[in-house]
Amino acid sequence: MSLNASLAEESARDRAAHAHTGAWLAGLLRERIAEGHLLPGSKLSEQALADAFGVSRNTLREAFTVLAGEQVVTRIPNRGVLVASPGAEGVREIYRVRRMLEPAAVLWGPELDVAALKAIVADARAALARGSVPEMADANQRFHAELVRGTGSTDLQELMTRVLARMRLVFHSMRHAPDFHSHYVELNAGLVDLLAEGRREEAAEALRGYLDQAEAELLEHLEA
Repeated sequence: MSLNASLAEESARDRAAHAHTGAWLAGLLRERIAEGHLLPGSKLSEQALADAFGVSRNTLREAFTVLAGEQVVTRIPNRGVLVASPGAEGVREIYRVRRMLEPAAVLWGPELDVAALKAIVADARAALARGSVPEMADANQRFHAELVRGTGSTDLQELMTRVLARMRLVFHSMRHAPDFHSHYVELNAGLVDLLAEGRREEAAEALRGYLDQAEAELLEHLEA
C-alpha cells in the first residue's frame, strides 16, 4: 500500500473521531516520521497531504507550525516545508532529553513490561541476523518507546514520540554504518537482563552510559 493510500485509510477511520485539528494532524505526521516513512530532506506537498488526509490547507499549515516548533520539519523560503535534517546541536538536544527521561523510566516506571522488551530484542536479533539495518533501527525505536511506555504517563509518551521522530531523522544519516545499529542490539539485551533480575539502578546507570556513547558516535559521524 502506498503512503498516500495508508494515510487516506487512517484519515477515513478517524474522521468521525477528530475535528481535523492542526495538533491531531501534527501527531499523525510525527508518527510517520518516527516510523521512517518520511525521510530527512523530503518536501511535504501541501496538496498531496491535504488530499490524503481530507483536510484543508489551513489545517495542514497549523500542523506544520507545530512540527516546525519541534524541529521535526523546516520551512525554507521559496522551497516550502521539508522534513528536517538535524545537525550536531540538534543531536545534543535530543540526548539531553533522553538522558533525563529514559533512565528515570527504567528506574521508576511502574508499568515496565520486561516481556515486551524481550520480544523487541528478539526482533532486533533476527534483523541483525538478516543484516537488515532498517529493521534494527525500527526495533531500537520500539525498544526505547517501550521503556517510556512503562511510566504509564501519556504526556511522557507523547514527548518520547517527538524525540523518536527526531531520532529517526538522525538515524537516517547512519544508514550506511550498520555497525552503529548492530552493537546496540546487544546493549539493549543487556538492559533487559538487568531489568529481568530487578536490578533497576544498574540498568539506569548502564543506560546513561549507553546514551553518552550513542551521542558521541553520532556527533563524530556528523562532524566528519
